[in-house]
Amino acid sequence: MTTKVTSIAGARSAARRYVATAEINTRLTVLFSLAVGLLLIIGLGAMRSASSVVGLELEGNGWAFFTRQLVAMAFGIVAMVVAARVPYNWYRKAAAPIFLVSIAGLLAVLLVGDRDYGSQRWIDLGFTEFQPSEFAKFATIVALAAVMAKKERKLDDVWHFVVPVVTIVGLTCLLIILEPDLGTMLIVAAAAFAILVVSASPMRYVASAGAIGAVGAILLAYISDYRFARVTAFLNPYADELGDGYQVLQGLGALGTGGTFGVGLGASRTRWGWVPNAHTDFIFAIIGEEIGFAGGVVIIALFALIAVLGLVVAFRAPDRFGRFLAVGITVWITTQAVVNIGGVVQAMPITGMPLPFISFGGTALVMAMGAAGVLLSIARRGVSTSRRRTR
Repeated sequence: MTTKVTSIAGARSAARRYVATAEINTRLTVLFSLAVGLLLIIGLGAMRSASSVVGLELEGNGWAFFTRQLVAMAFGIVAMVVAARVPYNWYRKAAAPIFLVSIAGLLAVLLVGDRDYGSQRWIDLGFTEFQPSEFAKFATIVALAAVMAKKERKLDDVWHFVVPVVTIVGLTCLLIILEPDLGTMLIVAAAAFAILVVSASPMRYVASAGAIGAVGAILLAYISDYRFARVTAFLNPYADELGDGYQVLQGLGALGTGGTFGVGLGASRTRWGWVPNAHTDFIFAIIGEEIGFAGGVVIIALFALIAVLGLVVAFRAPDRFGRFLAVGITVWITTQAVVNIGGVVQAMPITGMPLPFISFGGTALVMAMGAAGVLLSIARRGVSTSRRRTR
């Protein structure tokens, strides 16, 4: 009789834990989806305003870029929903093919890609353009997460650490910098470094990899006249107000014009050609001008919420692969947001990175939304710390 009572009590306790876990997972998915959804809505409004003038100039249609972004968002929603429903461990099984496709794309863009703004980043597919480096961000995270999870018990051996890092991260970064695209390379490196930090890799290996990467990035910035000019413009934009410092100063001017609550939706003056790339990497300046400091704070708060939720999802992931995958995706999205906004407010050099979920760019938008779907897949399967699997 005692055994039966104990058994019933244990079953009830397990049921309560299951219900509590399910409730937490639901809250995480709802909050994360809400944050992404709000960024998408704000992004559409900003895109309509920021791209209207350049749309008229280039295509005779002020709605041209907005329409393309709307189509990309539709594909992104499909990608997000599908990714959220696919068990995230499927990516572990498909890591090798995903990575090989990514490398093939990076090689292809170097051979047949269109050259624009001094870089060869896009492949013209006729009906649209595809940017392989955006897919490479996701592929690198998946591949490194899979290998680090598999080699968890062997990472004390330096070769089990060096070989995957060089093969996966080093090769990807090399091909991206050949385009050249230092900004994307830095995002890939940051996401990879975050995965290494939370893995079982000895910290001396991780620190060494980080130091090598940092030195390499600094050298790449200084040996290129174009990149070095961006650094000097960041340090003192007034030294060349009509040249390298022009975009920075115009962006700051737009933010200053916006004040606390902005000049009103669609009332931006800066979009009339005063800020280059207003609908892409400098869209935050338009947002700050039209909806002010308050609107900018909302954007930053939403990305901060995504960062916190992403790390909670990683902490609750059922296994190491899920944890590494969640950390990599979270760092990718939030670091890119920090780099973009930091460039606009002169907190760091301009890199040309799009603002996730907001800036114009079909490949970037679809990949970011698909990655968000993968995070939702991990969140839906979250468990308490005591139930986490070690494999």
